[in-house]
Amino acid sequence: MALSWRSWLANEGSKHLFLFSWLSLNVWLFWKTFLLYYQGLQYYYLHQMLGLGLCVSRASASVLNLNCCLVLLPMCRVLLAFLRGSQKVASKKTRRLLDKSKTFHVTCGVTICIFSVLHVAAHLVNALNFSENYNEDFLALNAANYRGEVSHYLTSVLVPGLTGVIMVLVLFLMCTASTYAIRVSNYDIFWYTHNLFFVFYMLLMLHVSGGVLKYQTNLEEHPPGCFNPNKTLQENVTVPKAFEELFPGYTTESSPEDLPVPEPFVQNNFMRICSEGPKFQSHFPETWFWISGPLCLYCMERLYRYIRSNKPVTITSVISHPSNVLEVRMMKDDFEARPGQYVILHCPRVSALESHPFTLTMCPTDTKATFGVHLKVVGDWTERFRDLLLLHSNQDTEILPIFQQRRYPKLYVDGPFGSPFEESLNYEVSLCVAGGIGVTPFASILNTLLDGWRCYKLRRLYFIWVCRDIESFRWFADLLCMLHNKLWQENRPDYVNIQLYLSQADGMQKIIGENYQALNSRLLIGRPQWKLLFGEIAKCNRRKTIGVFCCGPNKISKILHKLSNSSNSYGTRFEYNKESFS
Repeated sequence: MALSWRSWLANEGSKHLFLFSWLSLNVWLFWKTFLLYYQGLQYYYLHQMLGLGLCVSRASASVLNLNCCLVLLPMCRVLLAFLRGSQKVASKKTRRLLDKSKTFHVTCGVTICIFSVLHVAAHLVNALNFSENYNEDFLALNAANYRGEVSHYLTSVLVPGLTGVIMVLVLFLMCTASTYAIRVSNYDIFWYTHNLFFVFYMLLMLHVSGGVLKYQTNLEEHPPGCFNPNKTLQENVTVPKAFEELFPGYTTESSPEDLPVPEPFVQNNFMRICSEGPKFQSHFPETWFWISGPLCLYCMERLYRYIRSNKPVTITSVISHPSNVLEVRMMKDDFEARPGQYVILHCPRVSALESHPFTLTMCPTDTKATFGVHLKVVGDWTERFRDLLLLHSNQDTEILPIFQQRRYPKLYVDGPFGSPFEESLNYEVSLCVAGGIGVTPFASILNTLLDGWRCYKLRRLYFIWVCRDIESFRWFADLLCMLHNKLWQENRPDYVNIQLYLSQADGMQKIIGENYQALNSRLLIGRPQWKLLFGEIAKCNRRKTIGVFCCGPNKISKILHKLSNSSNSYGTRFEYNKESFS
């Protein structure tokens, strides 16, 4: 299949265009701020003292202000869920762009790291320049006490210097702990270090209150580079030759080296004379304007989420499934959720601070208030959680009745929050691909279709599930069989096309149980032939737009992504959506 630019624009074009625009905005802001400090008259003396270090440090600071302002917005999950669910964003392409909030968050984080390095390097140059270019005429402008003093700029300027060093250390911990290797090997390290962002923002607001860099306030009384004859005579300072020609009465003895005279102020035998010396003042901290709004919005959302999740849920049943998968069913007053959304679970007896997101596999409806999640026991948190929920964890299945619920630990649920899979019911045709436990977001969609499918736009669903062992299919085998039987009874057997793939097997295997005969006929050994599969789907759905949804390993995701961007001879367009385990 050749590359389709129309498909590429639908899947990647909007994201790449947005990222390019964001990069261009940062470069433009850096350059405009650089020119402001390079050409601005109010920074003339400071620029003469610090050189390009001043321009680079202030330009990088402006980019840091912008990114520190916006890096919090993608983490406002309630706001994103509101924008998606309330249909305030009518365009499907724009709603799909909201799903790139994590990408935007990472982009802002990387930008902060890059320009922080540039900002620190520029201030190191400024420290040397303050020391080397020490001038007694501008004591208010100097951060050093005498020529050759470097340490004063970094240490004696206590607030900006100390907070800057600590912020660099915090940022280093957050960046290194955010790498894929650490997140996969030890998620706790990522979780705890990332919550240092609050310390970072508190230090940032203190960092800008030092007022080290100053600007000139009396430009009219003292134009930069002007000549002050009274000061020259009183201090017996050598007058440059340019001044001797214009003011012979003030001529003093020549010196071996003439002082430089700024060209903008000596033109056509005309020189500005100043009536007083320069006066300098520290800038009002602009960072407060940038970060106070988003930081308050984020804190308000966290407070709202805390109040909303302050009441523990009622756990109705706990089921231990094969392959170390635990199902938790629960109830909560006034809890509403849409298929494809996820919640965040917090169990204080497992960890006082730690919480984890899990996709809803069952949503509450008008007829039942129960909702549930499936979680795979793969880490310390899930292991401790399982041991608290199951009285005898070595049993295959255990369902505890409500009258024994006092044995359950307190469990708090925060959410629900939006995800790309909410759009699966808004396409006429959807292709849902799951790898292993990645089936969880599609389970809630299948449960919703079991309650009723006619109210949705969806008219055909291709469901492909790839697992390594046969026992994994039993997690949702009953759900798939019930949906299959329901559609047959309603004379719509083609509404859901189910294909199950067992990637690792020795010979033919079947899902144990007489009730699973419908699934056994759809069980295939090996991996899907994705290219052939996309071709068949395109052939059966000519000139239609198909939503592709994937939740599974990155290897499968990359293949589907590439095929979604490929063209076909049937005029079918694939729009790619993805959720990753990382």
